[in-house]
Amino acid sequence: MSESETRDSPFWRFSLRFYALPDVAPACLVLQDEAGVDVNLMLFLLYLAESGRTVTREEIAGLDAEVKEWRTKIVEPLRALRRKLKAGVGDVPLATSEALRTLVKKVELESERAEQTGLEQLAPNIGTPGAGRDGAAARNLAALAAFIGPLPDKEVQILLRAFTDAPPSPLPA
Repeated sequence: MSESETRDSPFWRFSLRFYALPDVAPACLVLQDEAGVDVNLMLFLLYLAESGRTVTREEIAGLDAEVKEWRTKIVEPLRALRRKLKAGVGDVPLATSEALRTLVKKVELESERAEQTGLEQLAPNIGTPGAGRDGAAARNLAALAAFIGPLPDKEVQILLRAFTDAPPSPLPA
C-alpha cells in the first residue's frame, strides 16, 4: 500500500468516523486503560463487522501477534510520553512541555495509523463472511473478550450502540 493509499485507507476513515461518534472516545479509553484493549485492534474488528465478517478468538490472537511488537515498542511508549508531558515535567515551563506534547501526539497518531495499515493488509484473509453487520460487531467484541479477558460491559454497550446507530461505512468491494 502506498503512503497516499494509507493516508486515505478505508479502515483509517472508518476509525476516524467511528471514534468521533458521541461517547465512543471515552469508552475506548476506558477499555484501553482498564481492560488492556488495543483500540486499533478493536476498531479493526468493528471494521470487519461493517461487511458482516466475524472473527474467532484464535484469529484475534493471530492479529494481535502481528501488531504486538509495534504496539508495545512504539505506540505505547509514545502514549506514555504524551501523558507524562500533560502535567509538565520538573521546572520546565508548562508551555514548553505542552509544545512537545503536541508533537508527540502527532507522532503517536502516525504510529497508530501504521499499526492500522498492518492490520488492514491482513483484512482479505481474516474473518468469516455472512453475519449481519450488527451481529458481527457483537460477536467480534465477544471474541475479543474471550482473547483478553472480561471487558467493562457499559463501554462495550456504548460501542455496540454507536455502531448500530451509525450508518454503515462505504467499504471497498
